[in-house]
Amino acid sequence: MRLSVQEAAFDPGAELTRFSAGLTGAGAVVSFTGIVRDGSGTLKAMEIEHYPGMTEAAILAMMEQAQDRWPLTDVLVIHRHGSLAPGAPIMMVATASAHRLAAFEAAEFLMDYLKSRAPFWKKEIGLDGATWVAAKDDDEAALTRW
Repeated sequence: MRLSVQEAAFDPGAELTRFSAGLTGAGAVVSFTGIVRDGSGTLKAMEIEHYPGMTEAAILAMMEQAQDRWPLTDVLVIHRHGSLAPGAPIMMVATASAHRLAAFEAAEFLMDYLKSRAPFWKKEIGLDGATWVAAKDDDEAALTRW
């Protein structure tokens, strides 16, 4: 299990290769990479803030829940903070299991909880100023399946 909350950019392909190398007993690896989205075409940057220590503890607890719930061989979560440009990778989840269903479900579980419960605060910097990103009802509703 590996968690990294970092300001530095990361290469999703290289991270997936490193995660997959040497896995024993895994028959499936599932990964998801979130990208800074510019839906309106006016985003200059996404600024992400967090409280070191608190953020890592919350995400590690989510990762442990995933490992308790599904038979996972390994889990990886990377989440960036700081100022990110549109199109930049913002986060990555990877799960490995003997079977694909467990790997898919665990990855979705982690993505849903990261989106709704991880203690990050996001601000969009656009052409007409800055606005904090509010929680979305759809993201909250996604948690009900878990």
